[in-house]
Amino acid sequence: MLTLSLFIIPLIAGLILLNVKSKSLAGSISILISLVQIAVFGYAFSVFKGNSSLLVFDKPWLSDFAIRFHLGIDGLSIIMVGLTVVLVSLIILAVKNLNYENIPKMMGLILLTEAALIGVFSAKDIFLFYFFFELALVPVYLIANFWGGENSSKITFKMLVYTVFGSLFMLISFVLLYMRGQSADIESIKVTVSLLPNLIKQILFWGLLLAFSIKMPIFPFHTWLPDAYSKSPTPATMLLSGLLSKMGVYGLIRILLPFAPQGIEVYGEIVIVLATIGLIYGSVIAIKQNEIKRLIAYSSFAHMGLMAGAVLTLSVTGLQGAIFQMVAHGVNAVGLFYIAKIIFDKTGSRSLTTLGGMTQSAPLLTVMFMVVLLGSVALPLTNGFVGEFLMLKAVFDFNHVIGILAGLSVVFGAVYMLRFFQKTMYGPSNDTTINITDIGAKEMMVLVPIVIVVLLTGVFPNLILDISGSFVNSLGVLNK
Repeated sequence: MLTLSLFIIPLIAGLILLNVKSKSLAGSISILISLVQIAVFGYAFSVFKGNSSLLVFDKPWLSDFAIRFHLGIDGLSIIMVGLTVVLVSLIILAVKNLNYENIPKMMGLILLTEAALIGVFSAKDIFLFYFFFELALVPVYLIANFWGGENSSKITFKMLVYTVFGSLFMLISFVLLYMRGQSADIESIKVTVSLLPNLIKQILFWGLLLAFSIKMPIFPFHTWLPDAYSKSPTPATMLLSGLLSKMGVYGLIRILLPFAPQGIEVYGEIVIVLATIGLIYGSVIAIKQNEIKRLIAYSSFAHMGLMAGAVLTLSVTGLQGAIFQMVAHGVNAVGLFYIAKIIFDKTGSRSLTTLGGMTQSAPLLTVMFMVVLLGSVALPLTNGFVGEFLMLKAVFDFNHVIGILAGLSVVFGAVYMLRFFQKTMYGPSNDTTINITDIGAKEMMVLVPIVIVVLLTGVFPNLILDISGSFVNSLGVLNK
């Protein structure tokens, strides 16, 4: 029931908040729900350490078709559910202090997104996974559409069409698997897959890969991302970059690896090359950006390419690195987009050409920004270093040339992030930045936990790696 509770609590609270009018009441409810979620997850984690079988909820859903409402938590799920609970709590805290109309509805949609994400990360039935995979996008689409910038309707519709189109291939693949095995259970389908003809296995690979590649996205399925990230309001952008993009990587690990290992062995190198192209391309474009949100968007795109490439090396090292990096990038991306929002609220500008000299008036913001930035550029003893090192090692061991090219991302990442920092924080003040004030307690409540996670998981990476290791070692498709 604990796993079901983690899903039900934000679902009910989100539906309630959609009908609340008072901003203060909505803020109080959402904060209370966030605290309850953290407490429930903490208890679920203690149970997981003792007996993870107690975190299973399994009831008939569509009985005539042997489709069940089956939720469960393992070493991968516990990490992703924990990331979701923590980041949504921070996003709620951030939204509470931002200037948007109709905050209660926005908070309600954020909690509905949380419920759907927990469904994705704990689903043990393929059709339940597909249902939540699609559902998670709906409230984020509504947030981006209703509170977005200029041409937001057109841009968010493009995002919706892209992702729904890709998911149709996943649905077709799931139906094919279901018809072959007469079961929708993920564990049962792993047996069914081993009995399929090679042609069908390869079709499954491309169908599933397309769905997850668009969701992350990786090159060349990324064209919806820059506009969606830059034109969406900050809460939607934080959800997209911090959590929804991770559904694609999670899908590669949870679904693609066990369902289509032969396809990965045959075509994996092609996809790794595409991911590496996207990694370099995204980094180079980020260097040339002057608009803050677009710079962070291309940075996020580059990071997702490396995660995908590491997973497809079929190595323990690559998988451990990708799982760790999902957490690290999720935390860092939320921090960076929140800092971008703070800068915009204080100056009215997101253009690097009009900013500068903010460190003179905002030393606290400078320190918070610097720590999150260092995590993003993978400085040793920060969270970004561990995952980046493991992923690059996996890609290099897979193919030395590709590994060297992928390693350029470390240099490029340092260039565009340090340029971002230098253009906003250093240099002389100007008319845009001369009268700004430093961040206060409200902003620190969001940024301090992020900074703590950046440093804590960088210094003690085994907090995550020990948990994910049990899951990774249980996969029979990996090269040691």
